[in-house]
Amino acid sequence: MLKEVIQESLPNAVFEEGGQWLNLIVENADWFKVAEQLKSSKEFLFDYLFCVSCVDWKTHLTMVYHLESLQFNQILVVKVKIADRNNPAIDSVSSLWRTAELHEREAYDLFGVRFNNHPDLRRLFLTEDWAGWPLRKDYEDAVNMIKL
Repeated sequence: MLKEVIQESLPNAVFEEGGQWLNLIVENADWFKVAEQLKSSKEFLFDYLFCVSCVDWKTHLTMVYHLESLQFNQILVVKVKIADRNNPAIDSVSSLWRTAELHEREAYDLFGVRFNNHPDLRRLFLTEDWAGWPLRKDYEDAVNMIKL
């Protein structure tokens, strides 16, 4: 039922089948507009963002957002591809879900994703002078590498 409601409201919606939850694929340029709709539309009311993560596919990065509608007891996973690995950027949703503020800082710190309009985008775990993004697959740290 959720899939049909989303398709009605977002006719260009693309879904990924086979996961534990319904997966919605969104274009990076459309992400903030879709996020606003998922949060505020009375058909959805995804009022709780409980996880934000980043996946490095070597050719691109993907941001993954886990949303829950507490009123409708529905969970939706939204995936947004970031094609530019050299300058990864996506719109921040911290103005919609306050929990995104910390999650986005983590993705910035460890993957280098810049979140447009984030209120306080800075490193979370690493020092400001840290070079690189340690959770990217191409990250190399000659000092701390473990060799088997």
